Amino acid sequence: MNGFAVGLASNVGMIAFVALSAYLLLISGAISFGQQAYFGLGAYAAGIASTLWDWPLAVALGLGALVGGLGGGAVGFLTRRLHGLYFAIATLAFAETTRLALDLWRYQRAVDGELTGPDGPNGFNGIRRAFQDGWDPLSFMALIWALLLITLLALILFERSRAGVALRATGQDPVLARLLGTDVARLRVATAAVAGAIAGLGGGLYAHLNTYIEPRLFDVMLGVHALAYGLIGGLGTAFGPLIGVLIDLGILESSRLFQGWRMIVFGGLVALLLIWRPRGLLDEATMQRLRSRLARRTRHA
Repeated sequence: MNGFAVGLASNVGMIAFVALSAYLLLISGAISFGQQAYFGLGAYAAGIASTLWDWPLAVALGLGALVGGLGGGAVGFLTRRLHGLYFAIATLAFAETTRLALDLWRYQRAVDGELTGPDGPNGFNGIRRAFQDGWDPLSFMALIWALLLITLLALILFERSRAGVALRATGQDPVLARLLGTDVARLRVATAAVAGAIAGLGGGLYAHLNTYIEPRLFDVMLGVHALAYGLIGGLGTAFGPLIGVLIDLGILESSRLFQGWRMIVFGGLVALLLIWRPRGLLDEATMQRLRSRLARRTRHA
């Protein structure tokens, strides 16, 4: 693979983490414009752990996921009584507060004679632990996709579990789900925590691949795109957000045909799908038909 293909595949994989984070909340019936906050928190936490504290890469990525999960769980707990527009505004407010806080935060130490660490609006440079450990861009891309596939598999298995069924039922009718014995508030808090951890893991990978991060990278547009990817690809399966990312980054952004028009085409595509297929290309009905066809073919075989 050439350098462009490796870079594109890596970006698709990393952004898919924050898209999956938003997707989990969508199927629970919540719209979040703030998943970029956990992506950023994970990036900063993992970068500090590996660069300033000299932690191994795997442990640093784990810390990024943990910080993202704690942030998601905390916001989920504080907003557990909010619904609809009020929840969406609360998540957006938290994300912007986090970005502004990172813009003011400075925590630097001398590493190999060079001052490094978060430096407010100047960003955080020198996150080179992955490449110092011998990872090249191709092998790091493989790591990103391996972790992404593990995450996708875990989500697919979760959706087939009793808790996954309860989560979808909550998203469709929370009152009925509560009457059937589901603790809706607790389930939504747990979902917010898991969603934050997924975004935090993606942020840690992002920081170590790019070796530089700054607060403005985690602005509201990243959250809007993460939300839109699920609405494009479909809410019937965890592969839906990945399809949305592939359409945007793999086709619209990487193609010369759409240079200068990417955001217009992307916005139009989202608008059309919200009218034509409100639950995305791979919605629940489509996935049910595909499963039925696969089951019939398996029986015939």
